[in-house]
Parts: sequence; structure tokens; C-alpha cells
Amino acid sequence: MDTVFELYAAETPWALGFGLVLGLMVGSFLNVVIGRYPQMLQRQWRQECQLLLEQEPHTSDAKFNLATPNSHCPKCQSPIRWYDNIPVLSWTLWLRGKCRNCQAPISIRYPSIELLTGAVFAYLTYLFGVSFEVALYWVAASLTISLFFIDYDTQLLPDPFNYVLLWLGLAAAMLNFTIPLQDAVIGAMLGYLILWSIYWLFKLLTGKEGMGYGDFKLLAAIGAWVGYSQLGVVILASAGSGAVIGIIWQFLRGARGQAIPFGPFLILGGIISLIWGDWLVAQYWQWALAA
Repeated sequence: MDTVFELYAAETPWALGFGLVLGLMVGSFLNVVIGRYPQMLQRQWRQECQLLLEQEPHTSDAKFNLATPNSHCPKCQSPIRWYDNIPVLSWTLWLRGKCRNCQAPISIRYPSIELLTGAVFAYLTYLFGVSFEVALYWVAASLTISLFFIDYDTQLLPDPFNYVLLWLGLAAAMLNFTIPLQDAVIGAMLGYLILWSIYWLFKLLTGKEGMGYGDFKLLAAIGAWVGYSQLGVVILASAGSGAVIGIIWQFLRGARGQAIPFGPFLILGGIISLIWGDWLVAQYWQWALAA
């Protein structure tokens, strides 16, 4: 067993390759999660409403989850064979972005998510090797990618995903993998309270809801990973990128006033904080003291 872990230790080609292959496979599964989980939530809510109204549930809602039904073409309903479901290769080499049966186009987003997950897993495995620590990062990365695209598609940030990401951040801090546990706990608390306060201030002033509760929980989860000292970087980066991209998005689409999901920008801010947060904070204090 020690030999296996040594073979896949950090900064080795074996670790890089293992992470890439694993990430491609996980990315294929994430495509299913991103596409089906919002539908599962909506079906669950509909069933709860029907139960409350004492109505019979629709039979079409009886079996629908991440495993059932099997993957199929949304246009012709033909099942997707295993050899047409190989991450990236099937789409690029032999399907060429089209259904084998009806030739309907298959979105490039599917291999893109697989490649993104593969690249993230490869980078994390290269940094940490095959270990319990990197397993936490794998799960956190999978949740983050899922939250990003689910919110982009549906403006939903599922509570289970946010909660698991939050608890993983606290667990990583407790195991001394990231930041001190105290920083993580305070970061989670402040992350939630900051957006909660902004939400209610905006609602009291305008009578409108500027964001959803899922955004509060997502920032709490991010705070558990980056700590309270980096929350300013996360908020400024997410707000700045959201403002710029939002203006461009509405200008190109001609849909002024249309709601734009904030979760992807919070995730972008969290990534910026993880990679450049310490440097940005140091640059800010250097500028502030010099001024």
C-alpha cells in the first residue's frame, strides 16, 4: 500500500494522469447531476404541493433520479450506449457532437464540463498526491462545479450541496488541511451574515429581493474554506465581476432588468481568493499604509 501511495505522490506524472482520468469520469457524472438534480427538486416540490392539496401524484414523477432513466437523446429518446458515453472521446472522435441515431446536435458543454473537472482534479492531485486530503478537495471541487452550472441554468443553489461544501470546509480546517478552525468558523458565520444583512437592507429600501437565501449559504461555505480575512476579497471580486459581466450580458441579449444568478460570481470570487487572496490583501495594506 505504501508503494502505491508513493507512486501517486504529489508532483509526479502518475498523480497528474490519475487525477485527469478520474476527473474526466467524475465530470461525466456531474453532467447528469447538473441536468437532473434541479428537475428532481421541482418534482419533489410538486409532489409535496399535491400532497398538501390532497391530490394524486402524477405517475410520470414516480421514477426519476440520477440513475433512472438511463441516459438517452432528448430528441429521439434513443438510449446512449456505453461506448458513446466515454468522456470527451465519444463526443469528439466518433459522435462528432451529434446523436448517433437522429444526428441532433449534442451541446459542447458536456465535454467542456468533463475537461474542466479533469483539469481541476489533475491539478489538485498533482499538488497533494493521492491522499485523504485530496479526496476532500475532489468532493469540494465537484460540488462547486455543480453549484456553478445549476445556478447558471436555473438560479437554484441546492441546500444539500451548500451544506456539504460548508461542512467539508470546516472539516478541512479541523484537520489542519487549510486554515485555522477558528478562522473557518468565523468565516462561515460572517459569510452568511454579510449577505443576509445586504439582502434585508436592499429589501427594506426597495421592497424587492436582490438575491436568494442560497447565496447566503454559498458564501458561508466559501468562508469556511478561505476564512474571514478573505471575505472582503471574495465579495469585491464577485460583485465586480458580476457587475461587468452582467452589464455585458444584458447589453448583448437586450434583456435589461433580467435577473442574473449571483452564485457563479461568488464561486469565481472564492477561486480568486484561494489563488491570489493573500497577495491581494498584502497589496491593499501596502497601498493603505503608504497612503
